[in-house]
Amino acid sequence: MATGIEAMVDLRAMTVDDLPAAHALSSEQKWPHRIEDWDMLLSLGFGYVAERDGDVIGTAMAWLYGTDAATLGMVIVSPAAQGMGLGRRLMEKVMADLGDRTILLNATDEGAPLYRKLGFESIGPVFQHQGAAFAVPVAKLIPDERVRPLGAKDMPTLHALARRASGMNRDALLDALVPGAQGVVLTRSNEPVGFALFRRFGRGYVVGPTVAPDTGGAKALISHWLGSNNGIFCRLDVPEESALCSWLDELGLPCVGRVMRMVRGPLPQTDPSIKIFSLTTQALG
Repeated sequence: MATGIEAMVDLRAMTVDDLPAAHALSSEQKWPHRIEDWDMLLSLGFGYVAERDGDVIGTAMAWLYGTDAATLGMVIVSPAAQGMGLGRRLMEKVMADLGDRTILLNATDEGAPLYRKLGFESIGPVFQHQGAAFAVPVAKLIPDERVRPLGAKDMPTLHALARRASGMNRDALLDALVPGAQGVVLTRSNEPVGFALFRRFGRGYVVGPTVAPDTGGAKALISHWLGSNNGIFCRLDVPEESALCSWLDELGLPCVGRVMRMVRGPLPQTDPSIKIFSLTTQALG
């Protein structure tokens, strides 16, 4: 039970009225999220705020994927309120709602010790690359391979590919993202085998999620977006196993940060023949 100064802080459900204060917290941390990004995150999931004397001083959010998995993120505590255990209280509040679901998150170096105490284990780093590419070579496609625009009838295919790559039901996430994004599909012998979305986020645009059968396919999808948006600020969050980091560095999108993927519970069972090569966002996975 919270005592002393901690007892003066109330935890309550996040509402749209809290988004300006939440945005101020993330800006204080130098995170790039626009208030529009916060609005999207809240529309897709739920969260809690820590409030003291009418001021929001902390946040935590979660997003459900099917009945057995979730991601957790946007855990922020104002520097002026740190050292009071608020991060743990917010985490425990969200985790109580998630129950026995497998929970995945991406942890900063500062947050990782708390998450380990709460039962999370590290499963590998994610590297943040960003910048403006000015000369992207045309992707080398293998025979019978093609990158084409996403069509109105492709949603069931995107759902299936995302499920295989993540081991989770991400249908609702894709249904919400696609109307506000541009998309391309990778086909081999006319069969869809991957896709990538391109949409506004933070200081510019994000390429993600990118789902493909191999690194060559991922490069073909990502090259489409970077090549057709020369000089535009773009961001990609790529897992270490993507093998894309040195390639992105060469294109002019250097690595500017790293987070650690962590999990609490059994890892979702994925299809090894298809992988996620860039995340939707660090919070959403």
